[in-house]
Amino acid sequence: MIRTALLTVSDRTSSGEREDRSVQGVRELLAKGPFVEVDYLVVPDEQAMIRSKLRLLSDVDGVDLVLTTGGTGLGPRDRTPEATLDVIERLVPGLAERMRSVGAQHDPKASLSRAVVGIRRATLVVNLPGDGDGAVHALGAVIDVLPHALAAMRSQGTAAAPAER
Repeated sequence: MIRTALLTVSDRTSSGEREDRSVQGVRELLAKGPFVEVDYLVVPDEQAMIRSKLRLLSDVDGVDLVLTTGGTGLGPRDRTPEATLDVIERLVPGLAERMRSVGAQHDPKASLSRAVVGIRRATLVVNLPGDGDGAVHALGAVIDVLPHALAAMRSQGTAAAPAER
């Protein structure tokens, strides 16, 4: 099983103003594969808080995959990619490119996503859009290769000492 943590980034969801619609579809998609949810957090669009939660989730044993939803657009408070870049050690650009490419087939606005994918220690971090349909399309574009990516990471010994970033 792939131990998966979900991190929703949204001012309105974190304040209780809005239901977390993006994570519902993500959960449905994950239920079809070898994924088990081990944590779920909601934070506002604050780069330092996003960064802190990504470190927390990635630096503990028990989380193979962190999926973030939200904060990948062009708005001034959309800071998820920056927070992710602050903590990851290596980029996996092909997965982000595929998510944008497949997403754009459903909605041309998907090409505006600034989502990144990368590795921190032995954890793969994947940024998904905050829009429910966009998150499902983006995850659907890469979900079949995630088990292979994680297996490849393990075989290469990426579980180094805790990162200082």
